[in-house]
Amino acid sequence: MRRAVKNRKQPPPDDVYGSVKVAKLINYVMERGKKDTARKIVYKVMNELKKDGDPVIILDEALDKASPSVEVRSRRVGGANYQVPREVRPERRLALGFRWIVEAAEGTKGKPMHESLLAEIRAAHKGEGVAVAKKETTHKMAEANKAFAHFAW
Repeated sequence: MRRAVKNRKQPPPDDVYGSVKVAKLINYVMERGKKDTARKIVYKVMNELKKDGDPVIILDEALDKASPSVEVRSRRVGGANYQVPREVRPERRLALGFRWIVEAAEGTKGKPMHESLLAEIRAAHKGEGVAVAKKETTHKMAEANKAFAHFAW
């Protein structure tokens, strides 16, 4: 039998916007413990997003459009591996959305991080970009493997 899900620690809301999601974004952008650098990057992005409207709402909508609702998990049954589609828990949805947006921004070479992160968040907000494409690919894989849904555990 599985163990009960442990209550994970949430980071405290950030100082400027009072949002837990902005604090999490800072943590995802951070590399090698350099939180101050990550804060500067994220706050530059949020200041640029102010021109389009409320930056926290824009970030929220971008995350919704970049976060998958289903994914495939590998399951071994009788000597064969099947890609079984599963629904994604809300915490994992958020984590994948953040990770995909930040990875897409890091993958853009030749531009400062704040510019590429801003471009990726704006693209995700419009329903475009690398992170949204990754979500759509994940959904297509889950749809294609719907026949193996009965193997879900």
